Amino acid sequence: MKDDVVNSNSDEVTFKDIVVIVKSYSKYLLSKFKIISLIGILGGSLGLAYSITKKTTYKATLTFALEDEKPGIGGLGLTSQLGLDLGGSPAGVFSGPNLLELFKSRNMVEKALLKPIKFKNETISFAEMYIREKKWRDGWNQSEKYKGIKFLPNSRREDFTRVQDSILELIYNNFYKSGLTIIKSDKTSILSLEIKFTNEVFAKEFNETLANVVSDFYINTKSKKARINSSILERQLDSIRGELNGSIASVAIANDRTFGLNPALNVKKVPSVRRQVDVQANTAILTELIKQTELAKVNLRKETPLIQVIDSPKYPLKIERFGKMKGIILGVFLGGIIIVMFLIMKRMIKDILK
Repeated sequence: MKDDVVNSNSDEVTFKDIVVIVKSYSKYLLSKFKIISLIGILGGSLGLAYSITKKTTYKATLTFALEDEKPGIGGLGLTSQLGLDLGGSPAGVFSGPNLLELFKSRNMVEKALLKPIKFKNETISFAEMYIREKKWRDGWNQSEKYKGIKFLPNSRREDFTRVQDSILELIYNNFYKSGLTIIKSDKTSILSLEIKFTNEVFAKEFNETLANVVSDFYINTKSKKARINSSILERQLDSIRGELNGSIASVAIANDRTFGLNPALNVKKVPSVRRQVDVQANTAILTELIKQTELAKVNLRKETPLIQVIDSPKYPLKIERFGKMKGIILGVFLGGIIIVMFLIMKRMIKDILK
């Protein structure tokens, strides 16, 4: 067939040659219309079967604003001398992209998985609920290694066996790949935490629990220094107040002893004068400490909040389904592409071997 074959002795490929090749392969594919149709129908059937067996997924979304205050407190002369730091530094590790990764960290997710949830009149952990929803325990009952594995609410993570560690890691990996998403708007500081799961109750409750776990972790770490400083100032304040009260009492005692004393005997007034100096010094220190203690309390309040919830997930949650029509169309398309590519490659290899 001279019209169907490009002259192999020609080193140049012309537009006419390309047209001849396209026509040749088009005729070849048309001759295989039946097998292409058959594979397309098979692909559509597989797509339909997948859409039927694919479980409905529920998506819980919690939107919140990230508080990123950088408090600055003036007048820290005395507290600086005491070695105290009342703040003024940026959010550091808890700001920007680092915070997004904190929500997806294994430690945070596993802590949330071990929190309790009430399900079907029974209090269990999220990890246990996940296992039941996935029906893993049906297979575990046949294995001595997994048969007695349980995840009780608020279990101590350090008491887990290697098997329990591996199961928790598997659950975490499943969430990290497809079940957990953190989205940050480019134009605003609004963030969204999305949890997808086949159980509506799990998706909603786990979303809120994970947000609380991350928030508590932030409070117990980022505000730790502020709490320590506030506690130190409170103790210093109590100590100086006690010293001041003692100095005032000592002044009164010294004045009583010198009552009616000859004015010419000034040396007898020295103890009273010394006590008055102590009162004045302690009064000045106490005034400054009260000021710094109140500033420390204000700073602690600024450091504490991490998440300002804007919208929390509410029932009914958004449903994500893999539709039957979508499955059929996608199956036909993929099946058709695969068989066409296979036939073309087969024809090309045949032509090269000739």
